[in-house]
Amino acid sequence: MAHLTKPTTYNIADSNIALLGSDLEKRVREAAGDKEPAWANAGTAVGIQAWRIEQFKVVEWPKNKLGSFYDGDSYIVLNTYKKTPDAQNFSYDLHFWLGENTSQDEAGTAAYKTVELDDHLHGVPVQYREVQGHESARFISYFTHFMVLRGGVATGFHHVSEPPALDLHKLYIVKLFKSGHHNSLVVREIPAEASRIVEGDVYVLDKGTHVWQFNTKTSQGKEKFKAAEFAQTLIEPRQGHCDVEVFDEGTTGSAKFLAAFGENVHVATAPPPPGVAAKPKLLRISDASGRATWEVVEPVSRDALSSADAFLLDCSFDSISPAIYVWIGEEASLAESRLAPQYAQHYLYQEQADGRTHGFATSIVKMKQGHETEEFFRAFTSGV
Repeated sequence: MAHLTKPTTYNIADSNIALLGSDLEKRVREAAGDKEPAWANAGTAVGIQAWRIEQFKVVEWPKNKLGSFYDGDSYIVLNTYKKTPDAQNFSYDLHFWLGENTSQDEAGTAAYKTVELDDHLHGVPVQYREVQGHESARFISYFTHFMVLRGGVATGFHHVSEPPALDLHKLYIVKLFKSGHHNSLVVREIPAEASRIVEGDVYVLDKGTHVWQFNTKTSQGKEKFKAAEFAQTLIEPRQGHCDVEVFDEGTTGSAKFLAAFGENVHVATAPPPPGVAAKPKLLRISDASGRATWEVVEPVSRDALSSADAFLLDCSFDSISPAIYVWIGEEASLAESRLAPQYAQHYLYQEQADGRTHGFATSIVKMKQGHETEEFFRAFTSGV
């Protein structure tokens, strides 16, 4: 089997992701032909649909894998729903998710194809850019089990149920995510390194013929229970050739788990919680000069929104749900409408360079006038 060379990894700090009008767009168009066949059934019924980017093509992600993603890939996820049971039309949440090891081509293709699917659905969807490890609450809430595994289409990828290798050494961090009345199990495969063991979390170490669960002192009971359920999903396919052992921090046996990561390993202190949310900042987006510019608008109010323009609402310092919202007025220019998420990423790039924002991974949420989210409207009153 020929060795697959991984293309250049995408740098989330890159301020230009959509690359509209570039050579990448041309290659994407050539791969799909005049019409993207993947969109034939997109958004035609209530539910979740997902596609993975493979060699510039959009490939449907199997329904039995919904909620499982590989960190070397980029995906598009569409949530189709009705705002009320008797609503005549569908509403949509449209996300593209970037794994931390995805390639430049995959990330760019996902961004471009998200714009294309938005056009296919007549501009109705609210668009979200999701970055691994910083997913929005809305995105996580779609899945009862949300799992991020290492690997991807360009390197070949593994399944949890594959027969164990003798030198297998995979570490997972298990968390419980709450969204309203819904709880999602969140599992992320992380490097098996001592520095990754932090207080307050639950870990599962897959050693092939042994699966070890480690509960830190301040971890929650529900997370311990869910981690035990996840451990069972690892050992069941191995038909008796694997056992599970649970360790609690501070007990005699916990040293056995920590020793797997080296000598004198200790549970690290968790980082401090985020500070008080800063007030949101409202900016008008303009590309009249040929490049994106931002004009600060004060006071920050919904009344300041104008149908003729596009606006950026910076809530990147929100301690609960950091995001950059992009609002497109009904009469905004086509270029502003299509390129606004790209402009927002460039804005994040500049803010990060000047030390004024949390980072490039902040969620970017784009919506058109008349299709706003509750979170967007609520953001106008946060921090005041």
